[in-house]
Amino acid sequence: MTRPADIERPKAILFDWDNTLVNTWPTIIECYNDTFRSLGKPPWTAQEVRDRAHGSLRDHFPTLFGERAGEAEAVFYDTFRRIHLDRLEPLPGADRLLARAVAAGCYVAVVSNKFGDNLRTEVAHLGWDRWIARAVGAKDALRDKPAPDPIFLALDGTGIAPDLSVWMVGDTPADLKCAHAAGVLPVFFGSVDIMSERLREFPPRLHARDCHELTALL
Repeated sequence: MTRPADIERPKAILFDWDNTLVNTWPTIIECYNDTFRSLGKPPWTAQEVRDRAHGSLRDHFPTLFGERAGEAEAVFYDTFRRIHLDRLEPLPGADRLLARAVAAGCYVAVVSNKFGDNLRTEVAHLGWDRWIARAVGAKDALRDKPAPDPIFLALDGTGIAPDLSVWMVGDTPADLKCAHAAGVLPVFFGSVDIMSERLREFPPRLHARDCHELTALL
């Protein structure tokens, strides 16, 4: 796979975290379903979690749980803290992708809707802070993805403008909407067959099915 001629090599690559660089679906599914059960609600199926669990908790939980959103968040994070590091699983080729991006002279950061302190704990646990210059998570910026604020925060102080020389790589429509809002290049990661109907409003400029394809695009 080669990069199209009209798209330049990036000055910066901003990665989503969950299910873009690491496989965290088993953890997310268990956390959601512990939360639903604790609050007396029927749990979602694994596919429902994959389809619906894309916003940050501060944006998503008030809709799901109303006045009990704070209680729900506490249950979610209690489960999360108990299991997340033991189950943290890099996606195949993710470490090589990060190393290649840094070797190519790119500024590398993570822009995630995972709570910021938990995100940075996971980055450090994998030893990936040697490649990732900054990790911006939920509640670090004034607003979370899909608002553009986390992208602006990730670039703050770098001298790199939020333009098409910056790639935002992610596996959900929220990542693409965030990229469009910030004026950076949206890169979809994963299976288009699964997400194609949801990509029309904020279409990607590039697509990579996995870390190996994304490495080749660099």
